[in-house]
Amino acid sequence: MVRITDTGRWATIGGAIEPDESPQQAALREAEEEAGVTLHLGSILAVVGGPDYRMTYPNGDQTSYVVTVFDATVIAGIPRPDGDETSEVAWWDTDDLPYDEMGTLTRALLWDAAALGATA
Repeated sequence: MVRITDTGRWATIGGAIEPDESPQQAALREAEEEAGVTLHLGSILAVVGGPDYRMTYPNGDQTSYVVTVFDATVIAGIPRPDGDETSEVAWWDTDDLPYDEMGTLTRALLWDAAALGATA
């Protein structure tokens, strides 16, 4: 997980898909940008969305995310924050996750992925 610079909260690696980019390409790019790692992507473990995935930006704009969760393995790089979007990178056992330092979307994503049997 990464600590997001502008909120100070822990989140999963991710972000918006760029024009003409596939979800797989976006996942690979975001992992490199936010955590400095190269991934090998496996199968899709879950696709989730709903009321807990609504986001209001500081300027008042609202959006609702649909999140694709991939099975992924780090194949190169040492996890590190980018210093722009992310300020820390960390791994936790599931029992030790800092839920109180996460936003609603991240908590929902972890809950929904686990409920659907995703183990990433």
